[in-house]
Amino acid sequence: MSRIDRPLTLDVRHIAKHLPDTPQMQKLLQREGSVHVSNDQSTLERVAEAIIQNGELTGTIRGHDRYGLYFDEAIGYRLDADGNRTPLYYGEIKVKGDKYHVIPRTRPSR
Repeated sequence: MSRIDRPLTLDVRHIAKHLPDTPQMQKLLQREGSVHVSNDQSTLERVAEAIIQNGELTGTIRGHDRYGLYFDEAIGYRLDADGNRTPLYYGEIKVKGDKYHVIPRTRPSR
């Protein structure tokens, strides 16, 4: 049984900024100074499926219901403006209305 028990649609506007070397990721890196990036699109899709099936609701933060799950292997990395990479083992889905998007993270949002 799914932990997220309502119909959801992937919000495709957010995919590119969480994929390596896309113009959207580069823009976010310049603006924010760091980005959380998935290993690749198939990993992002696998993480979304796992969270929808087994993720835990961590709360409603900044207007989004958030569900997350820790993984045994790195699902992505945090990249900073100096090029440093930190492996990420936590995946989070942000849900607003019937739309969601996936973010690799260091830990649940607060």
